Amino acid sequence: MSQEIAVIGSPEFTTGFRLAGVRKFADVPSDEKDEQLDDVVEEMLNDDDVGIVVMHDDDLSHLSRGVRQDAETSVEPVMVTLGGGTGSGGLREQIKRAIGIDLMDED
Repeated sequence: MSQEIAVIGSPEFTTGFRLAGVRKFADVPSDEKDEQLDDVVEEMLNDDDVGIVVMHDDDLSHLSRGVRQDAETSVEPVMVTLGGGTGSGGLREQIKRAIGIDLMDED
């Protein structure tokens, strides 16, 4: 079964992904993130057709504690955050969680 990539965020954030062919997305305007983001993230995490959920790192601060914990610990689908202060260490952990091994381990 093939799974899709889903993108959640402001219309400015999701536009590039949509142009690249991502079909599952949720536009959440900046002024509505506190009210809508929890529901949208939960919906994407519970969608069996979604394998990867992409969000901007700054949007995590708009999530409630429970939804944020669910998103950060989800294995399928895996939550990938871009931008903000994730840096290479954050991306390394996300890749490790997604595939189960540390590709950057030098041992």
